[in-house]
Amino acid sequence: MKKRVIAVSLGDLNGVGIEIALRSHEEVCAMAKPIYCISQKMLEQACERLDIPKPKQMTLFPVNGDFKLDPAKISKKSGSNSYNSFIKAIELCEKKIADAVVTLPIHKEAWHKAGIEHKGHTDMLREHFKQEAIMMLGCDKLYVALFTEHIPLKKVASKIKTKALREFLLALAPNIKGKKVAVLGLNPHAGDGGVLGKEEKQITKAIKKANEKLKEEIFTGPMVPDTAFTENMRDEYQHYVAMYHDQGLIPLKALHFDESINISLNLPIIRTSVDHGTAFDIAYKNKKPSCKSYINAVKAALKQIDNQGI
Repeated sequence: MKKRVIAVSLGDLNGVGIEIALRSHEEVCAMAKPIYCISQKMLEQACERLDIPKPKQMTLFPVNGDFKLDPAKISKKSGSNSYNSFIKAIELCEKKIADAVVTLPIHKEAWHKAGIEHKGHTDMLREHFKQEAIMMLGCDKLYVALFTEHIPLKKVASKIKTKALREFLLALAPNIKGKKVAVLGLNPHAGDGGVLGKEEKQITKAIKKANEKLKEEIFTGPMVPDTAFTENMRDEYQHYVAMYHDQGLIPLKALHFDESINISLNLPIIRTSVDHGTAFDIAYKNKKPSCKSYINAVKAALKQIDNQGI
């Protein structure tokens, strides 16, 4: 079978992304054909600093914005370069040259310094495609989709409306291929019947309406948040919907930090990513960062290409 083509956005080149890509190159090539969105000059500079030989037969898609690497430095130039790399990877998918995009970590402050208004990859994808992307993070053992993401905690409750959550659940359903999903409540004890909060009424209605539309009991809840991730619950559910960022990601990262990934769903292209940052503290220090998240991101992209869901 012809290998699938993966467009790899290298992220912030002052961080660990390029080292992870180089150390994983042979393993990724055994699964797919990677196209790296980076210029020859920047690749050679990184290889020299890392003392890693440039892999043979490494396919590149040139990116504008060459600069002098400055490990662990938050800079306008590195932010601009990482953004350009991401744009090129998307372009490869839109032109049907690549089957999916896999991203390595950017630094959001570097994007801000470069005048890029987007808060990150997912935010940029929403704007680019004019479509409401869903952020899901996890691994084969546990996936968590986030109903709200990077907003202040005090604003979360006002976002929980029946119609919006119903549409979110319906957009999520095709990607999980009939697997059961636990939907978390917002409040302690899932509101205790309204004593501790009334948002669960909206969540209950949204679940009911989504299941009715799907003609199948896919979604269950609202689940009590502080017991939803116990071992017994995880034996029953591998997919969850969290109402806000930390509610879902604290248990996920406590359990599966090294292996979890980030997936953007409900878009016209497939995009997966590592679920960690630029790790400036170990960048270019020969600490051999874990490549597990990146490898898992490639595997997840290949599963989606083959329409196997997550």
